[in-house]
Amino acid sequence: MENYYQILGLEQSASDEQIKRAFRERAKKVHPDIAGEAGKHEMQKLLTAYETLLNQERRAEYDRAYTRFTKHYDFDYRAFLKERKDDPESQAKLIFFDLLHLEEEEALEVWHGLGGLDFPLDAYLDREDWMDCSFILAEELDKRGLYYEAFMLLIDIIREERRKPYFRHFMDEVDIFLKNLVRTKLNHAVDDELLVECMEELIDLGYSRKDEARWLRIMAEALVRLDLLAEARTALQGALERDPELPNVVLLKRRLGLAAK
Repeated sequence: MENYYQILGLEQSASDEQIKRAFRERAKKVHPDIAGEAGKHEMQKLLTAYETLLNQERRAEYDRAYTRFTKHYDFDYRAFLKERKDDPESQAKLIFFDLLHLEEEEALEVWHGLGGLDFPLDAYLDREDWMDCSFILAEELDKRGLYYEAFMLLIDIIREERRKPYFRHFMDEVDIFLKNLVRTKLNHAVDDELLVECMEELIDLGYSRKDEARWLRIMAEALVRLDLLAEARTALQGALERDPELPNVVLLKRRLGLAAK
């Protein structure tokens, strides 16, 4: 099983310049234009390794998770986990192991087969392993357009981080990931009823008043589409209380009878 450094043929101490050079050299060999269809999977693995290791925060998080979770075994640990299909703890560990070893498709297949969001990874992994696993899993779900599932995993991570810090400085990247998901993708992935529930989840997390105002506006827009105008009016009023300068609300205010007299 390869890790991100092995994919690029590097030591864990490699510099950014060494990472870039190794990526260029290997990309020439496995690019689909050269290697054909057989090179697509290898190219994706190479890109994942490169993008992770070149980002200092993501690299630090990967190093921490990999070093802590992946140990040196005297036997085929992955085969051992795969054989224990009726043991949920082994399957949870298999998901994390595969995510750390660039076997993302296999990890997702196991996770979905166990129920996806209904499978309690936190019951079978240590707290830190669960949080790391959930973040990497959310990244892979996002890449595949499974935005709601990625959103819910991030919500759980942030709620746990609020309870007891673990990611600390890395939380800035988690927050950016979540906000980008909400701003550009989530509304295309869920119906309006579910979108309202998602905004309620966000507001309960205790973000800034400006963030809450944006999410209440999204909620109000969804409620209007559901023809729940009284609820939409309440949501928009809450948004404007938090941020009187909230943009993109002129038409919404007029629709709800809140336009300036």
